[in-house]
Amino acid sequence: MDTLHLYHELEQLLRMNSRYCMDDGTLLKNRIVEDALSLNPLLVKLLLGNDKIKAVFFQDVEGVVVFDKVKFQRFVSDTQFLGGSYTMFKNKIGLTDENGRFISESREVVLSWPYKDCVLEGGQTKEEAKRKEVFWNETLAPDEVNRLTEPKVFSHFKRYDKDGEHEVEHLTNADNFIIKGNNLLALHSLKKKYAGKVKLIYIDPPYYFVAKKSEDTFNYNSNFKLSTWCTFMKNRLEVARDLLSDDGALFVQISDDGVAELHLLLKEVFNKNGENNFINKITIKTKSPSGFASVNPGVFETAEYILAFAKHKKQWTFKQQFIKTEYDDNYAFYITNFDDNYKKWNYERIDAIVAEQEGYKNKKEALKNIKNAVFTQLVADFALANRDRVFRLTAINDDAAEDAVKLRELSKVNKDEIFCLERSNNTPLYVTKGQEIAFYSKKVRNIDGEDVPSIQLSNIWIDTPYEGIAKEGGVKLKGGKKPEKLIRRIIDLASNPNDIVLDFFAGSGTTAAVAYKMKRRFITCDQLDGQIEKSIKRLTCVSEGEQGGVSKAVGWQGGGSFVYCELAKANDKFADEIEQAETSEQLKDIWGRMKATDYLNYKVDIKEVDANAESFDGLSLEDQKRFLIECLDKNLLYVALSDIDSNEYGVTEEDRRLTREFYRKDR
Repeated sequence: MDTLHLYHELEQLLRMNSRYCMDDGTLLKNRIVEDALSLNPLLVKLLLGNDKIKAVFFQDVEGVVVFDKVKFQRFVSDTQFLGGSYTMFKNKIGLTDENGRFISESREVVLSWPYKDCVLEGGQTKEEAKRKEVFWNETLAPDEVNRLTEPKVFSHFKRYDKDGEHEVEHLTNADNFIIKGNNLLALHSLKKKYAGKVKLIYIDPPYYFVAKKSEDTFNYNSNFKLSTWCTFMKNRLEVARDLLSDDGALFVQISDDGVAELHLLLKEVFNKNGENNFINKITIKTKSPSGFASVNPGVFETAEYILAFAKHKKQWTFKQQFIKTEYDDNYAFYITNFDDNYKKWNYERIDAIVAEQEGYKNKKEALKNIKNAVFTQLVADFALANRDRVFRLTAINDDAAEDAVKLRELSKVNKDEIFCLERSNNTPLYVTKGQEIAFYSKKVRNIDGEDVPSIQLSNIWIDTPYEGIAKEGGVKLKGGKKPEKLIRRIIDLASNPNDIVLDFFAGSGTTAAVAYKMKRRFITCDQLDGQIEKSIKRLTCVSEGEQGGVSKAVGWQGGGSFVYCELAKANDKFADEIEQAETSEQLKDIWGRMKATDYLNYKVDIKEVDANAESFDGLSLEDQKRFLIECLDKNLLYVALSDIDSNEYGVTEEDRRLTREFYRKDR
């Protein structure tokens, strides 16, 4: 039996047992090898049952049948076994290094380049037309990686403001940017200009969905293998760290799927030289139990997470935040003669005062005539209006300042007196009966233009509702949109006006819109036409002064501008065509044009490919696309900055001028 037929015979035999075959027909190669080396009786019996397989891998030694496990292991480990038609075709025509070794077998590899990075959209044209995206990993050698991540030329510059679209005359340090193109390469291009200058990075990347694939309606298809997703994220996080200022921070939002893996990645990337730069893990309430899902067994999931890391935690400054809360009824006392000397102060319970104001003798009588909720609100309103005179008694701990502890002990002896400790840097400390008189005014802060009781922000956020955000910004992004209030909080606690805020998964443009309104500079990136269109539409409305989202809370009235530009395409044009092709004939036409250019991977032998045209025809349409994508030189997806003056790529004089202006350090 020839080798090829033996491959097929063994594949069919192994697919007869569920231990070695998945539901979709994929054979578990590692398990097969492990069972062979351990002489698993199940596998041995299965192989012995086939005379053709038995004749090759078993020997009769004096009446004893001996399994040649080493020979079997080598056979199964061969690149053609379990490779499928595509693997055989690829190996047949080459794609090897200069020494004739297959790229996949080379140890001189430092970057895994997901096919998803080449054609992120995967042929998807409509958000609702979700399909299983096909993508693959390709490995790149060190010299290739250096060229791949080289800064790129920009093209198609446009400026947008409240008056619409304009030509870009000049770029300034105050400009905001929307960049279209592969975000990994965009980040490397930004690094040349903005390394160490970005104060805040917030990203909401494609999630690694395990249990919720069917719920994923985000335009970035998330049908990742875990290893691919980790590579996809790690490549970007490493560049992101380089872009951050020494006092900058990164905030990444993620669901339960992938949060553990992402946390480990962030630790690896950010905890350098013995530093622990982890800031916090924030839990966000994203929905409430309701509908059909709420009656399913198990604990209903209502949260997502934000992982926050500083570039250097010791240099990062947290801007303390407060959130609105309800009235604390421990603040139950009111000083009736506050303007008198503190030693003469008299106080009463608030509920008694409110009952009297409503025309009742006491609280008990009031509650007979007024609903409890209404009375409670009347008390809360009174406390807020008189917050400088409303107080509660709180303990003074033993570790308080020495003079405060002494005053505490003195007040315990003189229970009918009120004592005061004047402090140079703080308001006076009033003490009675061994406790501090804590005024309600310390709990009240102005939030969004309203004086309200507040508490310090924790790492559990339940006040950034997702309900009702569908129309925010005038654009839709089912399953992916984030509330402006959420982004505002992050920007507020981690940056200052005029700081640079970066989001390289632009989505519907929420981060850019909120940064715009909060007078931060923003840079945002995306590869999908649909997302870019949404961002431009949304930010144009922001420049016109739209009043949705956080506009009123931050006092936004419109103004300013932003610049749109693209990574100048080279062979990425072919990648687009390949993915959009619907027939093999279209792909053959593309191949004919590809081989007439310098856009092919130098490892591709055109004559060999053409000589195997019949084998190419036997591939599925997806595998044909896969092969042509791999034939493209990944270093030429976009035009390198070093090639800006080359006539080969058709870079216009205007794009050359503005690209140079973009990278100029002093602009």
